[in-house]
Amino acid sequence: MEYCGELERGLDRLAVSLPAAAVERLLQYLALLLKWNRAYNLTAVPPAEMVSRHLLDSLAVLPYLQGQRCADVGTGAGLPGIPLAIASPEKNFELLDSNGKKIRFVTQAITELGLPNARAHQSRVEQWRPQAGYEAITSRAFTALADMANLCEHLLAPQGRLLALKGQYPAEELNALPNRFEVEACHPLQVPGASGQRHLVVLRRAA
Repeated sequence: MEYCGELERGLDRLAVSLPAAAVERLLQYLALLLKWNRAYNLTAVPPAEMVSRHLLDSLAVLPYLQGQRCADVGTGAGLPGIPLAIASPEKNFELLDSNGKKIRFVTQAITELGLPNARAHQSRVEQWRPQAGYEAITSRAFTALADMANLCEHLLAPQGRLLALKGQYPAEELNALPNRFEVEACHPLQVPGASGQRHLVVLRRAA
């Protein structure tokens, strides 16, 4: 299967352990993304770079994902939400985006992949009102950290965390955080096959 070797080598380097059939599902998701991208313009990443920049980049978050209720805000084509839902069938994921075209793809992908632990919603983050808060809220290329904190604050469970994937160390964004939030950690990520820096910023409400 195309990209299988690259994905399995990358998972080994990440030291990520996945449930049975997860690799097959991840490759199936990639195939759907490639197919739909021709008409829907879901991503500008070249096909040769999608394993690294989409799948492995998303799965690098896995060791830091806590709790059972997770949301992925500004999910776009389902990143990092769908790879994380494939890798963590015991957790529940709700994927939010205001772009109807992208959410149609995410909804179809969830159906075709058979992911009972994932749901897609077309909604702006500030207008989304879940029945209960989320223990983890992920984002990738969503918005500045201060904006993410302000927009997502009402979605957090009492001990919830915001997990933002960033490129270079976001010093200016961290300095602009509202006082209501503090940085729990900023993890440098080594994503196999990806050039440039990657960081995962973990935010929580200030004590």
